[in-house]
Amino acid sequence: MRLARAVRVGSWVLIGLNLLMAVGAIGVFSRMGPAIASIIERNERTIKACVDMLAIMADTGAEIAFSEEERQQFLEAFQRARINVTEPQEPEILDRMEGMLPETFQGDPVVRKAMVAETLHLARINREAIYTADHKAKQLGRAGAWGVVFMALTIFLAGVIYVRSLTARVVKPLEEIHTVIIAHRNGETMRRCTGADLPQDMVAVFTGINEVLDQCQTLEAGGWHGADKLREGQPSVDKQP
Repeated sequence: MRLARAVRVGSWVLIGLNLLMAVGAIGVFSRMGPAIASIIERNERTIKACVDMLAIMADTGAEIAFSEEERQQFLEAFQRARINVTEPQEPEILDRMEGMLPETFQGDPVVRKAMVAETLHLARINREAIYTADHKAKQLGRAGAWGVVFMALTIFLAGVIYVRSLTARVVKPLEEIHTVIIAHRNGETMRRCTGADLPQDMVAVFTGINEVLDQCQTLEAGGWHGADKLREGQPSVDKQP
């Protein structure tokens, strides 16, 4: 029956929409976390290298040359920042810092001050990148949440339409059939199945039920007519000679 097929298709469509919403929500939020974590981790490495360089310069003091150990520690921190470039502004800053390394190691106070400023600039760029990543994560989270809301609203509207269609095409006709059967049991033999805007399959069901009820009424009328003749002493039309 076409009606049964429509009910099955509608049910599977609702199930599919629910699965699509679940997969979409999982996809959005599962991609958001690792991406942000990776950005924060990479920027945090450069910030840590900047902190180490600033700490070494602070420990050394102004107008004092670096010791060999301090020079080695400073170079290691600088190389960590050099190989961990994540922002487009970083290479230019690192090139300037590299050019100031000899004077910084010798204790030049002017160059030392410029080195501190460049190191702070490098750390600030990476902090801003983290803030930007956090802002994008919040935007992505809001977009994902609204996407889930939109999909849920779409499924809700589709469900309302489906339920209304199912009620009009299946539930109400079944209630009409039930009412007619109960009425026939209670002696209302003239009651028949009726309805407007019914699907073709349900029209065929109503027609078949009405025909059966008509046949039952005809048989009952014939039986009563034969019983009346027997009571009058006349032979019944159904009696065998």
